[in-house]
Order: sequence, then structure tokens, then C-alpha cells
Amino acid sequence: MQDNENHLSNTLSHVDASGQANMVDVSDKSVTARQATATANVFMQAHTLALITTGQHAKGDVFSVARIAGIQGAKKCADLIPLCHPLMLSKVSVDFEVDNVECVVKITAVCKLSGQTGVEMEALTAVSVAALTLFDMCKAVDPGMVISDIQVENKQGGKTGEWNR
Repeated sequence: MQDNENHLSNTLSHVDASGQANMVDVSDKSVTARQATATANVFMQAHTLALITTGQHAKGDVFSVARIAGIQGAKKCADLIPLCHPLMLSKVSVDFEVDNVECVVKITAVCKLSGQTGVEMEALTAVSVAALTLFDMCKAVDPGMVISDIQVENKQGGKTGEWNR
């Protein structure tokens, strides 16, 4: 992993002086354009992948449903993660890349806004919910699927600027 800790403080921002959880006050932060990209992988059997990519899955267009679920997930992030700020997202995209050799679907989400806090959690939530939806739609034919490697790939904006994995 790249050495990106130089911009991190020595204290946890979601814990107050007495050790209690609290929502970070971002009111003094500047409004800047912010963007984050996250990815996740869903490994499956070749047959399952073929059903999805050829449109022959009995439950319909798996990618369309998972895309919508991922977008909804990003929009609901603050409802799911207790200390996340509710954000006015200006863009959420969820895309899928199929690797037939490795039998994996790579999910990528990009979230954007102009605001006072980052959108990494929204991007992570988008790929997570999209992966869970893909799993849910395909579990009857492939209960052994594996969701892995959920991670932030990059972020831009705010006082820390650009960060890349």
C-alpha cells in the first residue's frame, strides 16, 4: 500500500475529547469540488457470468438492477453509516467490467459533489450495495460467489487534495 498517511492526523476525528463518538463539525471547511472512486470485485462461476453477460439470467438484467441499487446506496449512505454527513451528491456512476478469464465482475463507482466533506464513503457504499445486489440476484445459481477487494481507488478535493491508491 502506498504511503499516504502523511496527511492523516494522530487523532480520530469521530471521537471527542472524552472518547465519545460524534459527528465531525465541517462548518468551517471550504466548499470545494470533491470526487471519489471505489471498486469491488465479485468472483463467480463461468456459467453464472455467462448468464449475466448474455442476458439469459432468469431474473433479468442483473447489471441494470445492480447499477440502480448502487446509486441508491450512495444516496442513502448517511442513513446506513451513523456518523456520515448527508450529502448533496451531484453525480453517482456505477459501472461494471467483466473479466471472463478470471470469472470476475469488477464494479467501479464514482461520486462527485461540491461540498465541505469527502465522498469516499458514498463511493464505497455504492460498490458494496451493487455487489450485494449482484450476489442476491445470482445466489440461486451460484451461492459460492465471493465479494472482495472493496476499496477506495482515489479521491480529489478538500485540504488533502488528491490521493491515489
